Amino acid sequence: MIAIGCDHGGYRLKKEVEKYLEEKNIEYKDFGCESEESVDYPDIASGVSKAVQSKECEQGILICRSGIGMSIVANKFKEIRCAICHNEYTAKYARLHNDSNILAMGADDITVNEAICILRMWFATSFEGGRHEERLKLIEQIENRNMK
Repeated sequence: MIAIGCDHGGYRLKKEVEKYLEEKNIEYKDFGCESEESVDYPDIASGVSKAVQSKECEQGILICRSGIGMSIVANKFKEIRCAICHNEYTAKYARLHNDSNILAMGADDITVNEAICILRMWFATSFEGGRHEERLKLIEQIENRNMK
């Protein structure tokens, strides 16, 4: 199950991503928004992040104009590793080296086709482990010290 959410600036791209998920028979839960009417992105990002954090959903997708605001909110949650990806390269390494569990995309930065390519790569790439596992443990230690 994938958690997905957007703000008003990412609404159109979210609808295209949902079409792709449906075509691939990938289940998702939509955390909003439902139009291009202005909303507060922290509320949407929090819903997606909580769903991934609680394991209600395995992974998440957040979309706003730049991807930045959504990723900042998502990364305020323990055990969330949200990465903004602008191309297939960043999507690959977000998963391969960082085991990202939420993908953020900026609707103003990429086309629908690019978003689908990013998503495909992100889904297809598995965490490499090894030396990267040790780095994730360091991140977890930082979270434990600083996120009370």
